[in-house]
Amino acid sequence: MIGAGAAARAAALAATTALLLLQGACSRPPEAHGTAIRDVTVIDAVNGVREHQIVHYDGDRIVAVYDVGEERPPAAEVIDGRGGYLIPGLWDMHVHLTYDAALTPAMPAMFLYYGVTSVRDTGGLLEQLEPVVSRMRAPGALAPRVFFSGPLLDGPLVVYDGVSRPHIGIAVPTAAAARDTVARLAAAGVDFIKIYELVEPPVFEALVDAARQLGLPIAAHVPLSMTAPRVAPEVDSLEHLRNIELACAADAPALLDARRAIMAAYQPGSGYELRALLHGAQRLYAVGNYDAARCAVVLEALRHTIQVPTLRLNAFALAPPFARDDWQDALRLLPADRRAAWAAPSGERTAADTTFAEWSLKLTGDMNARGIPVGAGTDTPIAFAIPGYSLHSELEMLVRAGLSPMQALAAATVQPAHFFGLDSRMGAIEAGRRADLVLLTADPLEDIANTRRIDLVVAAGRTLPRAGLREQLEAAINAQ
Repeated sequence: MIGAGAAARAAALAATTALLLLQGACSRPPEAHGTAIRDVTVIDAVNGVREHQIVHYDGDRIVAVYDVGEERPPAAEVIDGRGGYLIPGLWDMHVHLTYDAALTPAMPAMFLYYGVTSVRDTGGLLEQLEPVVSRMRAPGALAPRVFFSGPLLDGPLVVYDGVSRPHIGIAVPTAAAARDTVARLAAAGVDFIKIYELVEPPVFEALVDAARQLGLPIAAHVPLSMTAPRVAPEVDSLEHLRNIELACAADAPALLDARRAIMAAYQPGSGYELRALLHGAQRLYAVGNYDAARCAVVLEALRHTIQVPTLRLNAFALAPPFARDDWQDALRLLPADRRAAWAAPSGERTAADTTFAEWSLKLTGDMNARGIPVGAGTDTPIAFAIPGYSLHSELEMLVRAGLSPMQALAAATVQPAHFFGLDSRMGAIEAGRRADLVLLTADPLEDIANTRRIDLVVAAGRTLPRAGLREQLEAAINAQ
């Protein structure tokens, strides 16, 4: 048996040992982890401009954002951000990964090279798209985050039917087919659905109802047999400003009646030709017959629906990409066959009517002035849209339309996150958000074109110096 004195001495020794161990633990420096970009100007549309910041990320999570000089746990790697500007990773809200098979393999890395860390694929057949999405989501893949809708959900006739245009759409002729199709897409794991232009009103209603029941966001064109004020409140985004010109015309009801009559009388044939017939007959006429008072009512109905105007496409005649000084350099990152085809597209160099282009810019500016949310999308790779590169052109066109540079950044960061209900996880540079970042060498608020001046990209916490991304892209192209 241990005596009382011995027991007391043993207890004291244990207490002393514990205290020494605790003091030793406290005196050890905290373990370094993650990466910190130090002394950088942080810009995002949620928090504004913050100078002399340290942004610390560890894996796919921003750990902390704080002032230089504050005491915080150290990072294992430190990147000097002095003189740089850090923005959230950019989104392209309107891409088609499988539209051009020659470009599909190169698209993921090209998006990252241009600072696009998330994409919303707005139409592709599941059997073609699913393998692409699987590769992009594989661990370690050099790819942006991808959110996909599956095929364009069209009417009895399909615009993108694989005959006159690439096959990225399917027919949804009845309400029953609509419900079955949405259930099948949801089971396949789509992130949202995309409603297209030849869908009939009862089918539109069934698609919306089925998607809402399954919690799927909805992107749409305004169906040709419907109006923008009727469609917009039922969906989460509208694309291309398509068919809004009809609703803004002074004689909108008569134009809609004429359109419906043409559709009813159209003999079975090409969905693409039917759509082209209607747009050709009414689009420029409707723009010329614009009624500001009527359009004000239309825009009020669009107030809570993200508009993705794809101005790079709509206003192509005002700013063709091959007129840019950096076009030839951008072409070097394309596969050889596309590089040759897109180098000198003589047919696109002729003078073009700019009526719709100018109207698209005006309408986008009017929408923004009214507080209607605007999202940045390009329709890549349609109409010479180089993946990633074209997103910066879209930002420039949004500013040309009247958005401030900060609002343009919001269109490519905040609004896409909002579409998917990811407001608290993406779109800003804050602790707890996903680690998607772009380090620029010049201030995008002084000139939105400075979003092209990329030093490095952080995608899902993976630090990717831009020079290294270009080397990988060029090596892949030369190996083809």
